[in-house]
Amino acid sequence: MKIPALDEIHDFLAVSTPQGWVDAAVANQTLLLIDHANCEKKAASTAMNLIYRYVEHPDLLHRMSRLAREELRHFEQVLAIMEARGVTYRPLPASRYAGGLRELVRTHEPARLVDTLIVGAFIEARSCERFARLAPRLDPGLSKFYSSLLSAEARHFQDYLALAKRIDGGDIDDRIGIIGERERALATEPDREFRFHSGPPATV
Repeated sequence: MKIPALDEIHDFLAVSTPQGWVDAAVANQTLLLIDHANCEKKAASTAMNLIYRYVEHPDLLHRMSRLAREELRHFEQVLAIMEARGVTYRPLPASRYAGGLRELVRTHEPARLVDTLIVGAFIEARSCERFARLAPRLDPGLSKFYSSLLSAEARHFQDYLALAKRIDGGDIDDRIGIIGERERALATEPDREFRFHSGPPATV
């Protein structure tokens, strides 16, 4: 499935997902689905937290409200797929990815909000890129589902980035570069545990 925003996402990300991660995802589809459900739930929670914290930004409220609803709908869809495949939803330790990005968020406003939105843009961009990489390697049912998510994930990326630019009111390229370099490392350096946003598996 080709969507125009995918080229924009590839330009935004500093590097493509390593083939080793794609191979690990295909080989570990139970973990992939469980962590995918976790990611959708966390994405909805992040959007709701922004709505509660930043009531003075009407555009943010509207975009994050829609985003939260969509992420919860995706969460429900992943749960339904898991149930149909006999996969039990269970807690998983989080990967280092999101926490590693949030370490770079500045603590004073509005810089804190701008950085949080940039981090959100990277998470959504990487999710979209990985759905596109995975879809051709999966069975028809899961491939169709992951392809169906591309447009929404791309729009979420665009929403986060547009809000960051509007709220900053200036040039955010430096912050994108700093956070993007951390994202590149987190997405490509070897990880001991497979997760949706992990790096490729570490070799023993």
